[in-house]
Amino acid sequence: MCDTSAERELAEELESVRPELTSAYLAALPGARATVLARLWRGLVHEPLPWIAARTRGSAGISIRLADGRRLHGPPSDPWATGTAVAVVELDGVPYDHPARLMAALPVPGGAPFAAELDHSVASLALSRTAPPAAGPPSEPWEWEQRSPDGHPYHPTCRSRPGFSAAEQLAYAPEHRPVVGLRLAPVTGAIVRGPWPSQWRDGDTVLLPVHPWQAEHVLAGRPVLSGPPAHPLLSLRTLALDRRIHVKTALSARLTSQVRDISAYSVDHALATSELATRVADRLDGRLHVTRTLAAAGAGTPELAAVLRESPYVHAGTDEQVIPVAELSGHLASLSPRERRARVTDFARLALGVCLDLLDLGVALEAHGQNLLAVVDLELRTRRLVYRDLADIRVSPARLVRHGFPAPPITGRLLEDDPTVLRRKVLSCLITGALGPLAGNAAELGDLLDAATRDLPPAPDLLALRTEQLPVKALTMMRLSPAGDHWALLPNPVTTRFAGSSAGAAER
Repeated sequence: MCDTSAERELAEELESVRPELTSAYLAALPGARATVLARLWRGLVHEPLPWIAARTRGSAGISIRLADGRRLHGPPSDPWATGTAVAVVELDGVPYDHPARLMAALPVPGGAPFAAELDHSVASLALSRTAPPAAGPPSEPWEWEQRSPDGHPYHPTCRSRPGFSAAEQLAYAPEHRPVVGLRLAPVTGAIVRGPWPSQWRDGDTVLLPVHPWQAEHVLAGRPVLSGPPAHPLLSLRTLALDRRIHVKTALSARLTSQVRDISAYSVDHALATSELATRVADRLDGRLHVTRTLAAAGAGTPELAAVLRESPYVHAGTDEQVIPVAELSGHLASLSPRERRARVTDFARLALGVCLDLLDLGVALEAHGQNLLAVVDLELRTRRLVYRDLADIRVSPARLVRHGFPAPPITGRLLEDDPTVLRRKVLSCLITGALGPLAGNAAELGDLLDAATRDLPPAPDLLALRTEQLPVKALTMMRLSPAGDHWALLPNPVTTRFAGSSAGAAER
């Protein structure tokens, strides 16, 4: 049965547009509530939330004392565990089995809108889980990106899609494997970087590819033309036009954490950033390919812009596949535990070596499970890596110059020399978005990080990874306090076998 407004609204929409899915959706709701509640509980247990006074761990679970004197109680929480579910969390002895209801019962700043996002996350996750499982290996490379219904493995708003109706989720979300008809918006006087395709020009007018949701909800009233068919990828707003070209569209909706538009800054710096990252990656002896930005264009506003990128699939050789790391665990499921551990360790050694070497050279990647892809052979060994989407990397001018590169031809927010900030960017994304989910729990992650880094050349960034607390984005705190990034520092599982709970140390 439906417990909340978002669940009821989505059920009513399904009855209208796809009634054959309604029973599967209703059956998926309890599991979706428990999944999202587990991710919310992870945030409450491990993040430096200012209205939490104390946390204690006992044989019966974890107790949290709030600043107003009330108490939360729930099960043990491993910050690196994936696939977990929490049936109930108690607030002063009252059980809550829905994350939105629990959040609404905590009168904290930002709690009401966050509760609404949690409500959407549960409903959308249940709908995502109605997608039929893929049968057999993919026939097209983008089908690797359409296999997992659950989204970010640690984020409580992993499937929050407010503003998307049931019909729109079915029509646009990758897990439902649709073909999306893009729109083309005519723009006179567009900002263009790179060789814009001739078929998307009409004299002095540039035709910008636009996501159909954006055309209907944000650009309503603006003339648009029919565009090419495309296949949605993990990020939903990025789509494969074919095996060679991907298009990143603006999508002014809050999905997971951020509104997914494309700033004028990103358009202006797209090609220079791509050229710089590619040039630096060439120092890595073929271990990493960076997908080139082919062109970018916009109307000068974040809601109307697009970036054309080289497809990562072009970097697959004969008998190789290119798989987003978010989907790698499922691909390795056919192996024995021993073989799987060996493949994961090989991947981790390569990924950590590449990211730390590139960081030393001056480029900090945001190498999470969507942006980082593995080139695997027929035996599922990772041979090389591919990285895509340079919009949120960080570049250190000081490190570049130290290694003989010229000063970067970019300005603004991409530039950063602070080693702490640079390490956070790399380690938080790689460990939280890639290695943590592959390990599945803190003990396995500790073993994986130790095995993968033991023989790497010594360097300050590596020493920090092996000895200091691990920085992770405080995903719950960021939704409650959306101004900028917030961080938690978690015990390092290389040196500490983490059991139960710990309060992350505050750092902003």
